[in-house]
Amino acid sequence: MAAGAGAAAAAAAAVANAVKASGAIVQLEPEEFLKIHSRAQDPLVVMAEGGFFKTRYGYLTSYKGLDFYTLSDEVLPLPAGAELVTAGRIWIPSM
Repeated sequence: MAAGAGAAAAAAAAVANAVKASGAIVQLEPEEFLKIHSRAQDPLVVMAEGGFFKTRYGYLTSYKGLDFYTLSDEVLPLPAGAELVTAGRIWIPSM
């Protein structure tokens, strides 16, 4: 096996292990993400600002045992009572 193929296989295995460790992550549109928050009591939200050419905002929360993630071009209006944690980065394993 060539070195490049070995590195690619190792990277794929690392992503598969990350998905197993984190469980299911559901990606939603920002509007659907906000609907989840209207159902949750005192939700915890992790937010990270990123982007290369333009600023994007990533949000991650948990509800009823599932993790939900969204990307938005604008800061989302979180409901009152939401606890916000600002992170340097949110990394979601690719599928």
